[in-house]
Formats: sequence, structure tokens, C-alpha cells
Amino acid sequence: MPELENDRFLRALLREPVDMTPVWMMRQAGRYLPEYREVRKQAGSFLDLCKNTELACEVTLQPIRRFPLDAAILFSDILTIPDAMGLGLYFSEGEGPRFERPLTSPADIEKLTVPDPSQELKYVTDAVQLIRKELGGKVPLIGFSGSPWTLSTYMIEGGSSKAFSKTKHLLFENPSAMHQLLDILARSVIEYLNAQIQAGAQAVMVFDTWGGALSHRDYREFSLAYMEKIVAGLLRSHDGHRVPVTLFTKGGGQWLEDMAATGCDALGIDWSTDLGAARERVGDRVALQGNLDPCMLYASPQRIREEVAATLTSFGSGTGHVFNLGHGIHPDTNPDHAAAMIESVHQLSST
Repeated sequence: MPELENDRFLRALLREPVDMTPVWMMRQAGRYLPEYREVRKQAGSFLDLCKNTELACEVTLQPIRRFPLDAAILFSDILTIPDAMGLGLYFSEGEGPRFERPLTSPADIEKLTVPDPSQELKYVTDAVQLIRKELGGKVPLIGFSGSPWTLSTYMIEGGSSKAFSKTKHLLFENPSAMHQLLDILARSVIEYLNAQIQAGAQAVMVFDTWGGALSHRDYREFSLAYMEKIVAGLLRSHDGHRVPVTLFTKGGGQWLEDMAATGCDALGIDWSTDLGAARERVGDRVALQGNLDPCMLYASPQRIREEVAATLTSFGSGTGHVFNLGHGIHPDTNPDHAAAMIESVHQLSST
């Protein structure tokens, strides 16, 4: 594999000096891009797009061609692991992801096995290999997974949820069954992310989208403990290079110190937490990624530039900042406004 032309993203994650703050966007390959929507039509369905190696590669590369981003992220979905466990993932128009066979009892949990990444999830590692080849060393590639807690909510609820009532019922009524589910998911995530690393992912990220739905105590026991297990089980170097790992809990601002203590390299921060205050709390233990409100991209380019400046000022000088949105870019965002954000980050942070 060729050496990287642009490694500032990896350097920032490792808190090494960079010439400017690197930037990428969560969900940067997606529905806000007209070229993505064309490929999505060609694929037939979202899941078919995820499972088609060439098309998944194409949509991963689309934002890299359009914008001077500092990293590419694998185009996939966080629910690939439960799908590989046989739960029957499908996407319903207007409703998001659904499962044909959600978990309804402890007996269902007993039947689950860790998927083999070289078999049931081979389409993901094939995509990673192809993307690395097609990137040609331009920027690094990020691999990812959902967190055990977040995956469990979809598996039990059968899809998205606001109250997580079925999941929390299991958690409170039968915590041992919940721990059994989270343990098998943690082992699955470790194997899955390590397979992505071996296929060519140069950094990995764990998305704990629904960790913020837990109480202070339950977050530590049912979400963070399993992400810590994942961090401990990951390959932290490959092909002679360090592989940084980032943890992101949406709504997780109150747990930053605990998250930093897992041994990860970086923390994703959503827009509800002040970036400067977060930096004061975690010190130099981890890098920070974030944290512009995705809705700011509805504003004018000048207003976006002002908020980028405020975010950079909030973090302050020194190393260890990857600029990003505080969550995924919204589908109705004007791509020109994303471009204005990226340009502002690079211009305002250049040394």
C-alpha cells in the first residue's frame, strides 16, 4: 500500500503536530449528495448498496472527490452485525431500519453466535480492501461499528425507538440476560473491527448512538464497560502503523472522563458539550473530535464560517483536534454549505 499523501487526521488522533486541523463529517457519504442518490437508485435498496462492494466503494469515494476532506469513512451500516446474526435486517421507507426477527426472550439471546467476518461479513472487508486500493494513499480510511448497547436496542426493539421500553425492561428485569447479549456483541465487534483493520482500515470508530438514553450508573455498566472491553481487544497497530480508536456516545458529555479512561485514542463530542470544557476535563489523555451542530449547515456560508471559528477557538491551540459535526450531516443539507465548512476549517486553522 502507498504511503499517505495526507496523514493529518491520523496525526491529530495521536495528538501529534499538524499543519491545520483535519476535518471529516459523520455520514459524509450519503443522501445530501446528488451523486449518492444516483448510485442508491442503481443499487435497488440501501442494504443492497451496503452489500455491493463496487458501489459501496464508489459512494465512499464520492465526498473525497468533491471536498478536500482529510479522511474517508467506509460506507456501511451499524446494523451489519445483527443482520449477520440472522435477525433479518431490512429498511422500511420513512421508518428506517427494521428486523424481521427481533429478540423477544432470553432464549433468543442464547441462540446467538459471533458472526465470522470472513464469511457473513465478507462484503464489508471486501469493500475496505477495494476502497483502500482506490484511495491510492490520498487520505486514511476509517472503519466503524455500532456499540454493543446501541446494537442491542435495535435487536430488541425491532428497529428505532424513542423510549427503548423493551430494551430497558430486559435490562431492569433480567440484567444477566442483558449482559449475555452485550458480551456476545462486544466479542462480535472486536472480531469485526479487527477484520476491518486487517483489510486496510487505518483508524476505527465505535458509535454509541443511544448511550445517552441510559442513567448515569447504567451507562457505565451496560454501555461503557463493553466499549472498554472492545478497546482492550482491538489491534492497535497494523502494517507497522498505529491504528487509533475513537469512541462516540451521543449525549455522553457527562461521562467524558470515564470514556477517556478506557484506553481509547480519541472521543467524539456532540454539540451539547462545550469543546473547550471537554478538553479541560480530559486533558491530554485523548484527542477530541467534533463538534459543530449539523443544523448549522442550514445557515449561510458566512454564518458557518463564524461558527467554525468559534469551535476552533473553543478547542484552543495545540494538538489533538479533529473537526467534525456533532452528529451525522442531515440529508437536506446543501453540499455547498458543507464545502464552506471544510474550507473554513482549513483556512482558519492553518499554521
